[in-house]
Amino acid sequence: MGFVVLILGLALWAGLHLCKPLAPAFRSALQDRLGDGSKGLIALGLVLSVVLMWWGYRSAALVVIWTSPSWMTHLNNLLMLLAFYMFLTTATKPGTAFMFGNLKNPQLTGFKVWAVAHLLVNGDLAALILFGGLLAWAVAEVIVAKRRPSAVDRTTAPIGSPWVHLALVLVAFAGVAALHSWLGRWPFG
Repeated sequence: MGFVVLILGLALWAGLHLCKPLAPAFRSALQDRLGDGSKGLIALGLVLSVVLMWWGYRSAALVVIWTSPSWMTHLNNLLMLLAFYMFLTTATKPGTAFMFGNLKNPQLTGFKVWAVAHLLVNGDLAALILFGGLLAWAVAEVIVAKRRPSAVDRTTAPIGSPWVHLALVLVAFAGVAALHSWLGRWPFG
């Protein structure tokens, strides 16, 4: 049952994210019918998809495919810092981030790094479905995004200092590490 719930959560996540670019008529009709309430409905659906993915992942039977060496945890943490850095680059003004400031879509690039990092250290079937599925979604999002003009206007981004950006990355990394620890998954080895 866990695998089914996990796959349903992934499908809901991908469907809600890809609905606007792939089915604009449906999204427009939903917006016309519900107005601003459509944004709330989509946000609720995204929260539900995360809950389903978490529940499905936690309740899926353990089917080990590979075992990662212990040093891979350190590579994972380094990649996670990089992923947070890329993801939060969207909040910076162009040219103010130390690097990656000119990526077309730094959030999706950071998301892909996040998924790969998790695949390196989690060798069970549920992790392969979850992180591999989210990686596939992020790749599909990039392909779809290349077809349309960039919707991100970073000229009015709130972060203008690379040091503030770096501090936010470290705070976000520490917060997510604390959340992992609270959930029983110590991320440092």
